Amino acid sequence: MKNIYTYLLASLLVISFTSCTDDFESINTDPNGISEESLTQMNKNVGNEFDPMFLNVFNVTPAWNYQLQQNLMADVYSGYMTAPTPFAGNVNNQTYALVDGWNGFPWSNAYGSVMPQALNIKNAIELGGDLNGMKFIYLANIIKVSAMHRVSDIYGPVRYTKFNDYATTGEYDSQEDAYKAFFDDLTTAIDGLEAFTEDTQFANFDKSVFGGDIPSWRQYANSLRLRLAIRVSKTDAALAKTQGELALSSNAGLMESSNMVINTGFPHPITVISGSWGDIRMGAEMESILTGYNDNRIETYFNPSADASLTGDYKGIRMGIDIADKSQYVDHASIGKVIDGETLTWMTNAEVHFLKAEASLRGWSGAGDAKSNYEAGVTASFTQHSADNVSDYLADNTSTPADFVDALNTANNIPYASDVKIAYNASGTNEEQLEQIITQKWIAMFPDGQEAWSEFRRTGYPRIFPVVVNNSGGTINTDIQIRRINFVANEVNTNSANVNTATGYLNGPDNGGTRLWWDTGAPNF
Repeated sequence: MKNIYTYLLASLLVISFTSCTDDFESINTDPNGISEESLTQMNKNVGNEFDPMFLNVFNVTPAWNYQLQQNLMADVYSGYMTAPTPFAGNVNNQTYALVDGWNGFPWSNAYGSVMPQALNIKNAIELGGDLNGMKFIYLANIIKVSAMHRVSDIYGPVRYTKFNDYATTGEYDSQEDAYKAFFDDLTTAIDGLEAFTEDTQFANFDKSVFGGDIPSWRQYANSLRLRLAIRVSKTDAALAKTQGELALSSNAGLMESSNMVINTGFPHPITVISGSWGDIRMGAEMESILTGYNDNRIETYFNPSADASLTGDYKGIRMGIDIADKSQYVDHASIGKVIDGETLTWMTNAEVHFLKAEASLRGWSGAGDAKSNYEAGVTASFTQHSADNVSDYLADNTSTPADFVDALNTANNIPYASDVKIAYNASGTNEEQLEQIITQKWIAMFPDGQEAWSEFRRTGYPRIFPVVVNNSGGTINTDIQIRRINFVANEVNTNSANVNTATGYLNGPDNGGTRLWWDTGAPNF
């Protein structure tokens, strides 16, 4: 325990931000004299910095915070869900009237409860000078990247590399530079944690199912590296291939048989949003794809519609339609038992298999066979959700997504724009195979709309229906759909010079119609 005295003491000094120096010299130079009680408290001061980080990659409480951080943004833009509630007279995010008061929450959660905590941990450990404490920096950086790539995938440029320097803390990185820093932090963590394979000190602070197991954390970080490599594959093919092949060859391994799940201690926020409030329902795309495929996962993902005229049917709502009153659509399919319990999933092994499938299409060494990975991804998702008949499902070469029929208004009816099948067509073009991979990946990642929205923007798959009502004033093209969220009002008002510089990093004006760095709009191959 003596090897943690110094940085634990430093944590008291850095994290509490106190100025009291009474007896500092004697305490700092005589660690053997620190009481066990003091050591326990100092250990908590370092470890407790992880708690808000775990609970704010996705905010878990209060539910309205998650509703604004994720649900009324990425969850609806992904096609997963739709709000039956006409917030602000139906002039809101769903109709492309981007609401500043809503859309700042991904930013404020990250910069209030993730980035400062990671900095506190770094400062405490570095001030202490104990190399044994480096594991906490590595672990904090993994969580930090888990959060910040999501923030960047919403806004684009972010404050990341300069956040450690309070003199320039308001400066932004371009999304390209931020992603390169994400890769650096992940690589350093993966490599650095190898020396701590048997270490158990993180167990008391780990809210994940890993229980402080360092090899599992290395595996998750490496899987995250593969996710981000695929994310940038169209805009920087060389960087993507380098990072992807590092992930595929790393001795850390990939998360191919486990899921990254956080034990939050709180009910999933969607249980409140969907169940208590009735403010979110099945998206039209989910209805089209799951019912068209006769996909058994629908029974886990959603509850049948409560509307008496729709008994037993899973009816969704098309996003961005004209809704006059909540009572119109509130009895459509609500979110099912996938959100039961007090856990929240950050990444699944199904996603990892789909990442490998796409890596194979792109010719990355070590990726294996695309078809085998695709089928492994589908199988993993069926297993995760206790769905049966996966073999029959994978052999289905006839079922296609169904056209969407609005239960109340035929004006919202729309055909599904593809006849993509389930059974893998290994002889198809790369484009045809990619659509199959991303469509099944989209199904498997539910209910994480952030990742689903990002993958839709990157690839164009699955086919998301355009809005009917577009209140963007022409800044967002209905056909191209929303690409990002504008910089938050508080940043514009208090950090205007740096926001102006960050706007220059974009491919257009600071609005929802401008593509991100990795969202090229170019062909997938």
